[in-house]
Parts: sequence; structure tokens; C-alpha cells
Amino acid sequence: RPVYLKQLELGPMQNFIYLVGDPTTHEAAVVDPGWEVPKILQAAEADGYRITKAFVTHTHFDHVMGLADLLAAADIPVYVHKTERSLLSLERGSLQEVTGGETVSVGTLPVSFIHTPGHTPGSQCLLVDGRLLSGDTLFINACGRCDLPGSDPRQMYESLSKTLKALDDATTLYPGHNYAPQPVSTMGEQKQTNPFLRIPTPQEFLRLVGAG
Repeated sequence: RPVYLKQLELGPMQNFIYLVGDPTTHEAAVVDPGWEVPKILQAAEADGYRITKAFVTHTHFDHVMGLADLLAAADIPVYVHKTERSLLSLERGSLQEVTGGETVSVGTLPVSFIHTPGHTPGSQCLLVDGRLLSGDTLFINACGRCDLPGSDPRQMYESLSKTLKALDDATTLYPGHNYAPQPVSTMGEQKQTNPFLRIPTPQEFLRLVGAG
């Protein structure tokens, strides 16, 4: 089905912020509004889209720092995994808890939430018609850090090796940061080239991330 998906690189940490929407209703959600909210709003308006929701892959500051500015411009619900709800406070808008396996519609476009703890307890990826917005769980040929407060390298191994590796090879990967020579990949390519998806045992994964 047709999907509106715009990838914006904003801020000093090479964040990818996404607009994902329904081309029939011209409603869109912002994914991880961390930086430069006026540019996000301008991009949506230029493409003829109205922002009706915000999705948060996890609550690290570089993914949520623009929420206040976004909500000042659009009084919209913000969807966050239930384990990280307490880490966000909003003056406007409303917080909506989600868990793995839920689907939220943007217009008529279904967006599925996949709980992928490891980088943070409530890290989640979004699956939109064969497109995976992976936040800081999976990067192109890398994965998110698991040595930060709240990180868990064993959970990261499970999220990568069981949950994300099970996705169809044709799934397009849209990561949360521009850390690779190209901005997108496919899960098929990543299963072949990403060392963090190729590790056969938790023990080897822990050694690779420096936790073994």
C-alpha cells in the first residue's frame, strides 16, 4: 500500500527523525522529535501533511527533546512504551502507553509496535508495511549501545537475534541515526553483513559488546 515516509537528519548527533503518514488522509506521525522542530513542521506542511500523533522509540534526550515544541504547535497524543512512560512529562498533549504487539493507526495506515529492549527497557521499533523504523535498537551494520543506565546486553541479544532477525528479508531498515555510508538498508542485507545479527550465542554477543 502507499505510505508517506520522510527521513530527516537533524541535530548534532546525526539523528534521523521520521514523518510517516497516510497518503489518502494526509495525516502523519512524527517519530522521535528530538531536534529542530520547526524543520519537522515545515517538512510536513510542504508535503501537505497534518501531524496528528507522535511516536517515541525510546526516551533518551536526543529522541524526545523537541516534544515540548512539537506539542506547542500541535496538541497531539504521544505514544511511548509503558516501561518508559514515567520518564516523560508533558504540559500539553497526552501520553499513551503501548506495549509490544499493539497497532496504532495514522489515518488508515496501521503502525505496529515491536518491543525491543536492550538499549533501554522500553525501546521499541515501528513496523509500517514492510518498513522498520528501528530507533537505537538496530543500526546499519551496528546496534545500539548496551552500556548505558537501563541498558541490558542480554535483552539486546534477544531483541536482535529473536525478534528482529525473524522479520522478512525484504523489510527496509530505517535506523535512528545516520551512522553508515547509506541511510537505509534491508533486513536481508543486515542478516548477511551486520556482525550483531550474525552472532550465534549470547556469550559471544556479550563479549562483542564488552559485557562478557
